[in-house]
Amino acid sequence: METIEKNKSKAKAGAKLRVSGAEAIIHCLLAEGVDLIYGYPGGAIMPVYDELYKFQDRLTHILTRHEQGATHAAQGYARVSGKVGVAIATSGPGATNLVTGLADAQIDSTPMVCITGQVPRHLLGSDAFQETDIIGISTPVTKWNYQVTKASEIPGIIAKAFYIAKSGRPGPVLIDITKNAQFDELDFHYEHCTGVRSYQPVPKVKEEALNAAAELINSASKPYIVFGQGVILGHAEEELKQLVEKAGIPAAWTILGLSAMNTDHPLNVGMVGMHGNYGPNVLTNECDLLIAIGMRFDDRVTGSLDTYAKQAKIIHIEIDPAEINKNVTADIPLLGDAKETLTKLLPKIKKNNHDAWLNEFKKKYDEEFKVVIEKDLYPTKEGLTMGEVIEEINKASKSKAVIVTDVGQHQMVACRYAKFAQSKSNITSGGLGTMGFALPAAIGAKMGAMDREVVAIIGDGGYQMTIQELATIFQNKTPVKIVVLNNGHLGMVRQWQELFFESRYASTVMTNPDFVKIAEGYHIKAKRVSERKDLGLAVQEMIACKDPYFLEVKVEKEDNVFPMIPSGASVSDIRLK
Repeated sequence: METIEKNKSKAKAGAKLRVSGAEAIIHCLLAEGVDLIYGYPGGAIMPVYDELYKFQDRLTHILTRHEQGATHAAQGYARVSGKVGVAIATSGPGATNLVTGLADAQIDSTPMVCITGQVPRHLLGSDAFQETDIIGISTPVTKWNYQVTKASEIPGIIAKAFYIAKSGRPGPVLIDITKNAQFDELDFHYEHCTGVRSYQPVPKVKEEALNAAAELINSASKPYIVFGQGVILGHAEEELKQLVEKAGIPAAWTILGLSAMNTDHPLNVGMVGMHGNYGPNVLTNECDLLIAIGMRFDDRVTGSLDTYAKQAKIIHIEIDPAEINKNVTADIPLLGDAKETLTKLLPKIKKNNHDAWLNEFKKKYDEEFKVVIEKDLYPTKEGLTMGEVIEEINKASKSKAVIVTDVGQHQMVACRYAKFAQSKSNITSGGLGTMGFALPAAIGAKMGAMDREVVAIIGDGGYQMTIQELATIFQNKTPVKIVVLNNGHLGMVRQWQELFFESRYASTVMTNPDFVKIAEGYHIKAKRVSERKDLGLAVQEMIACKDPYFLEVKVEKEDNVFPMIPSGASVSDIRLK
């Protein structure tokens, strides 16, 4: 312990330290401001865990029950806190278990650094025990990766990893470190990375493009904004609000853009996409100007590209050059950071309103309310709906909670009906659609925002994919609230089977365990609700509880999510029933 204290004093003084590679890793993490990591130990990463034990007063390690859980927890932490999430695992199966979380973070632009142990350098390529080529495996699903084989490489590579993960369009980075590099010594010196040759994370906004965009916005009669997560990642929420209000433009969100703008704002017209709102989808093909901000024209948003917004001029504000003209051709690409771009654009925009155009959205909403929303939120039938559960959570939490959703029907319902007044409040697996995401992501989200209520909304299928993380909640006494909407099916797949496969429910019926008893086995307070008269009080009790809480709600088995755009159809072909 005396040596550790001396090294801490040297580190504070800026002097060089003679340390092992494993200790160097810890110093690097501390230098990057990391105070919380998620992981699972094993042989090839054991030297690092030995150093974590020595530095546990400065760096908290959360033992998840599966490496995939570590990555999703790191994602939830990053999405809520705005910091880089960190996960750590051993070689072989430990490393490969990170891949799903890496892929999820890559497609959803989540900053994350994963560190894996590896067999010693002299055994690389020999099929040694628990050796896998994690660099080759993870290359397609990371923003950057690197294998460290010498201790002297560690400070520079970790500094580069954090810079790449959080700069420009964020993403996951994986660093694989051989065991010999963890044991060998180096003279430790750390410098933050401020640039990488040939890597321009934030393109410069072109003045001529700004002028052309402003001219289109000022002259449009039916302008329409669709905003995505780029607004949140770019801290451009206020600038978006100013643009919307100054120009009087209706604005809709993608599911990852949800919470960037107050859901009750009069110019916030709802959600686009396969299960989005009726007006925002249909009127995409009636606007004369579509302004896309920090979104990538995903297929679930556009439907058939052959018919998507063909009548409109397109302005695309985007930080990643790879997304410009990838799916939808932009008349005016505005390549740059969302906040910087909007800040420079705003003075060029004239004060305006488009009340007649906005009224078209209101008419479409009224149609949707009568056919879909009313029965979802205020049902008259006996069985409980997913929508009314979300509405009760809105009321009990006063729309201030962070909502973490898994993947499926409940996800679409939560994104449609959850109310948000604060950014970074909607945490979900968007692009990859990872079942099992929500429970560990909620753990990370809560640890990233201990002052906020965090509610995980999960289906009975996805819940069982990472149910072991209840032990992580129990061990760390993490006060997350878990709501399982149990319809006894893999609901989204079952809906497709009903609508498009003549109700042949192939392998979608779930025979479930007693979820309440399982939660109670982890000493988590639990309750089950199956009748409407009990729902409101149960949700209020859950929100009021200061400890972890599990609530199972038995909902209708064949309660489909509408509106719906059939796969490959036009946004104009959205179905209300």
